[in-house]
Amino acid sequence: MKRAIIGVLAHVDAGKTTLCEGLLFRAGRLRSLGRVDHGDAFLDTEQEERRRGITIFSKQAILKHGDACITLLDTPGHVDFSAEMERTLSVLDCAVLVVSAADSVQGHAETLWRLLGQYQVPTFIFVNKMDTGEADRATLLTRLRQRFSEGCMMFDDAAQLKVQAEDIATLDEGAMNEYLEHGNLSEATLRLMISRRLIFPCYFGSALKLDGVDAFLDGLARYTAQSEYTSQPTHLRDFGARIYKISHDPQGNRLTWLKVTGGELAVKMMLTNARSASGASPRVVNTATSDASKSRIVERAAEESGIIKNNAAEVATAEIWQEKADQIRVYSGAKFTLADTAAAGTLCAVTGLTRTYPGQGLGVESDAGKPLLEPVLTYTLIPGGADVHKSLQALRTLEDEDPLLHVRWQERLQEVQLDLMGEVQLEIIQQLMHDRFGLDVGFGPGSIMYRETIEAPVEGIGHFEPLRHYAEVHLLLEPAPRGSGLRFASSCSQDVLDRNWQRLILTHLREREPLGVLTGSPIADMRITLLTGRGHLKHTEGGDFRQATYRAVRHGLMKAKSRQLCRLLEPWYRFRLELPHDLLGRAMSDIQRMGGNFGVPDSTGAYAVLEGEAPVSQMRDYAAQVNVYSHAQGSITRMFAGYRPCHNEAEVIEQIGYDPQTDIENTPDSVFCAHGAGYTVKWDRVEDFMHVESAYSGNMR
Repeated sequence: MKRAIIGVLAHVDAGKTTLCEGLLFRAGRLRSLGRVDHGDAFLDTEQEERRRGITIFSKQAILKHGDACITLLDTPGHVDFSAEMERTLSVLDCAVLVVSAADSVQGHAETLWRLLGQYQVPTFIFVNKMDTGEADRATLLTRLRQRFSEGCMMFDDAAQLKVQAEDIATLDEGAMNEYLEHGNLSEATLRLMISRRLIFPCYFGSALKLDGVDAFLDGLARYTAQSEYTSQPTHLRDFGARIYKISHDPQGNRLTWLKVTGGELAVKMMLTNARSASGASPRVVNTATSDASKSRIVERAAEESGIIKNNAAEVATAEIWQEKADQIRVYSGAKFTLADTAAAGTLCAVTGLTRTYPGQGLGVESDAGKPLLEPVLTYTLIPGGADVHKSLQALRTLEDEDPLLHVRWQERLQEVQLDLMGEVQLEIIQQLMHDRFGLDVGFGPGSIMYRETIEAPVEGIGHFEPLRHYAEVHLLLEPAPRGSGLRFASSCSQDVLDRNWQRLILTHLREREPLGVLTGSPIADMRITLLTGRGHLKHTEGGDFRQATYRAVRHGLMKAKSRQLCRLLEPWYRFRLELPHDLLGRAMSDIQRMGGNFGVPDSTGAYAVLEGEAPVSQMRDYAAQVNVYSHAQGSITRMFAGYRPCHNEAEVIEQIGYDPQTDIENTPDSVFCAHGAGYTVKWDRVEDFMHVESAYSGNMR
């Protein structure tokens, strides 16, 4: 039987969950239809989802139709929960994008379309709410082709599909040859073109009235391609899995949601994050193996994955773990069945794993890349009468489920901060704190998340030598391409510094988010390389290198600041603005005032279209302004476009008023020892006292 995992995506209120309900009902999975507005939809399993009538967490349901076993994955439609939606894209075999006929192609639907393209997910389109009076299939199809792709084809009308055969054939040379030879296209060819994202089947109907649902269900079963990993016997494939979600059940059990992408997952199988140097060998330990043998296997895996290469090669320093898969749960809605095994292509939840995270790959599966959607606002916890440490612990649990929350304790400010997409997500977090942890907390107003980077290489030196302690670390800080994040490497010879100390230094670099020296914002887009260092056989402890490493980073940043090489970065939006032609001048003037940019406006349609980019700080509340001055005739779509140099850097730095030299938790100074006592040396004098000669030829004193 063909097995497929199909994600259902949509702009909020397009009818996505209602469509899932209809598909499950028509496939015989449900005895009666639930409704979102009645609070009894099969996939709205959370109380807050029923109350608000929106999907907050992705959930799955299983149906069988024809020769296909389909796992539907209902994803959040609200933009504030788009990170939860994006995490599911890496496990989909194909997707259904639901578009409301009443609203045509809304802004967030275009964002979803771009994401599906980035992740190369084959996509079906269901145009919902065709029962509204003004819906016209031909007009809507033309709109889809304009906004999405010329490959959007009508598939729910056999006669129309035959008429479109020539248009479809023009999109692929092989299809054209088949059409010229036979006068039509086979289902196999159509499936192949769908899987290659050359064509996008479009269906029309009303999910609430079950109009068009049967044809759509038939189309999913018929045209979804057989997944490659299920086309070979299990024993011929190495084990692999991709984790897309972490959650906790009502009993507090931690659930790791994953898709088995190769081989087979069995109950009590020992899993580990270790990989070979090539990354191609699975690290799965049979539970029948003796403890001593398992220990040797994990040690060998750690040895392989932790090798430090010279010549500034990248270094894998992640701590190796091994844990047992206690249960394999196959969910459908709120209920689950226990399975002994899960074959490739199965979506399941596993208990017993405590070190996993969304996006992680196990076995032969690589980790997912950096998410394309990121929060741009940061909020401060106001604990009120709640205990701040319990509140922090509760937020850490929520961060385990959603790493983009990025919960942190700011020692300097004595406050807890977290990153969010917007106000609705903030309300949900506040409600979860009450419902799950019994904590009534508040949050301050959101502020922009800034980043800091450097423009040229600098060497940072950290020395930590109070009495009976010793460590010195030299790091090279270099600018990296925008959006690349932080990367760590070592070019230090093992003859100079033992490999274990090098691994420890690189681990310390990863375990803590370094802060910049302009505003105290996290640093980004930098490569940090261990150049050299020194320890003491008798006096050096692990914590000594931690202190020396942190101080070396801050020392390098202070040197960069003194040379005016530090830069403040701010988040930018990529936008698409649609509005009446007579308001185009107003919009262009607004974007220029924001410090943004835009291309040549498109004035060929009924509405003018303006596309460009602008700082989040300026465009944050612009949607409300557009709604007001266009009298609800205009709309704007915004998508995170990365970080750029701050357009008003001096103003922001002055407003924040951060002093790096008074930030004791992130000091750039070093500690030396003389006459049996330690003493502090200010950052700008450290190079006069350092014990190890500089290994960087580009230094300027």
